[in-house]
Amino acid sequence: MRILGIDPGLQRTGFGVIDAEGPRLAYVASGVISTLEAPRGDLPGRLRIIFDGVQEVMQRYGPAHACVEIVFVNVNPQSTLLLGQARGAALAALVSGGLPVSEITALQMKKAVVGHGLANKSQVQEMVRRLLRLSALPGKDAADALGLAITQAHAGASLAALAASTPLARRQHAQYRKGRAY
Repeated sequence: MRILGIDPGLQRTGFGVIDAEGPRLAYVASGVISTLEAPRGDLPGRLRIIFDGVQEVMQRYGPAHACVEIVFVNVNPQSTLLLGQARGAALAALVSGGLPVSEITALQMKKAVVGHGLANKSQVQEMVRRLLRLSALPGKDAADALGLAITQAHAGASLAALAASTPLARRQHAQYRKGRAY
């Protein structure tokens, strides 16, 4: 199965494509969709670049599944909102292309790839290089995206089953009484 990992960012959105056949992984491609050439105040233009870039990656490499990093909440709420909009542009591109999409946190990815959730970027880069037998370290954003794809390849089915079976799973509908969801 060909898997596309997306590490969303407003300035640099990383992508990584791998082929997974059982436990075997093969590197296909990775890179960054950069919005740095767009004017800083042109948010719609930057989101368009991300959307078009993700669609181009999908058309070029033909993945069967996509995996996107779940945004964490920053100290600065404005940064979190901007990152969420970049993530939304990437998700919209994936969904409009008809791909099934999984969502994985950075902590889950780091635990799966490095072995502990507090790993730094250089540790993720090195483990991705080793797991995919690359000759050089991938860039930070591309390494995170490849890490997401690796996590999906090895643990995607387990994570989906776990999410579906827990009481914290997303609800399709809910009843509200006195401000609480039931």
